[in-house]
Amino acid sequence: MAAYVVRRILLMIPTILGIMLISFIVIQFAPGGPIERIIAQLSGTDVSATARISGGGGGDFAGTQSAETSGADSAINSKYRGAQGLPPDFIADLERQFGFDKPAWQRFALMIWNYARFDFGESYFRDVTVLELIAEKLPVSISLGLWMMLISYLISIPLGIRKAVRDGTPFDVWTSGIIVIAYAVPGFLFAIFLIVFFAGGSFFDWFPLRGLTSENWAEMSWPARIVDYFWHLALPLISMALAAFATTTLLTKNSFLDEIRKQYVVTARSKGLTEGQVLYGHVFRNAMLLIISGFPGAFVSAFFAGSLLIETIFSLDGLGLLGFESVINRDYAVVFATLYIFSLIGLVVQLISDLTYTWIDPRIDFESREV
Repeated sequence: MAAYVVRRILLMIPTILGIMLISFIVIQFAPGGPIERIIAQLSGTDVSATARISGGGGGDFAGTQSAETSGADSAINSKYRGAQGLPPDFIADLERQFGFDKPAWQRFALMIWNYARFDFGESYFRDVTVLELIAEKLPVSISLGLWMMLISYLISIPLGIRKAVRDGTPFDVWTSGIIVIAYAVPGFLFAIFLIVFFAGGSFFDWFPLRGLTSENWAEMSWPARIVDYFWHLALPLISMALAAFATTTLLTKNSFLDEIRKQYVVTARSKGLTEGQVLYGHVFRNAMLLIISGFPGAFVSAFFAGSLLIETIFSLDGLGLLGFESVINRDYAVVFATLYIFSLIGLVVQLISDLTYTWIDPRIDFESREV
């Protein structure tokens, strides 16, 4: 097992390099950049997510450019849309500040070297390090991700087992109908529905609509803080858990059905074992392997993906909103650092999941497999 773990860890290196290289190349061809964003702010042009910076932009700055601008100066400014009229020295200083005075391969090599030492630098447009910025947003994502995954698994696995045992019964039929509807409804649409009905929209005003805690949270007793915390989390968690709840339930049911129909279950029943002994003593261990195989994806997704719209709707400043704003604002320091960190976490969790296989079923031996 030790040799397998070492091989998997070594394979993480080219995997991370490939992810970062492909992303870096894509960014090189993407329109705009941090320098263009600063130029657009100076010239007053629109830098919204749906607007393009005008090629002839420059506003009042363009009118102040003297006719004596040299050909070399024009060449420097022509690299950036809207830069006409800005001093070439100013543009050169911006390039040095963001590292764009170096060739692309040098910038990529320096980035990888720094990331290998867990030096992620500072945000381009916020006076804070990337790690501090992530740490600031992490409580929201931890709250949403951990509780959503916990609730989803605590409900989905028992329900999936129950549906497998009572396959074809009215209970299985009507619960399947609810699950299909829950899966079909987008989380953000259900979030709006919950707000309209339960958060002061048109009917009831039972739940808060902003943040994870109330303004007077620090003054509350510990029991009151816990209640207030879950009071704020209730609607976002329900909105996010719908799709995960449906997927995990059906996956559990199908996995258990597949195992229940196998010969070893018939043999166990013929020996006089009760249904509980058969289900939890024999079937459970084998059926849960498939559920565990989906755990890393569910774990990473719960923390780092799919929460942008929910965070926006419920005014929660988490990692989803941070990632979106970083891409729109061309804050590449945050974009690449979060990509590196989350990719590394995903690979490590995948390895932990594989090792968990051997804990649940000792018959699985990764040592005998080629990676």
